[in-house]
Amino acid sequence: MSDKTPEAPKIEFPCQYPIKIICSAGDGVVEQVLAVVRRHDAALDADQLVVQDSKNGRFQSLRLVMTATGEQQLQQLHTDLKATGHVHMVL
Repeated sequence: MSDKTPEAPKIEFPCQYPIKIICSAGDGVVEQVLAVVRRHDAALDADQLVVQDSKNGRFQSLRLVMTATGEQQLQQLHTDLKATGHVHMVL
């Protein structure tokens, strides 16, 4: 048996990268989140955005596909989204 654990598959950049963002529901929150994502992908197609409200209406999930250019871009996007104060989770 080998002591090595298998490595996660590497992502080849640039690529189309799906993201799901869980955020608080509220006026202007979706627009604010989209503005952050657009700073990292100016060519983002917002027509592909899918917004779903939670059962009690406190949260929203946003699903979109962006062009990812590297791990650093994705890490910075995550940091910037969390800095909005509205984003609870980025998947």
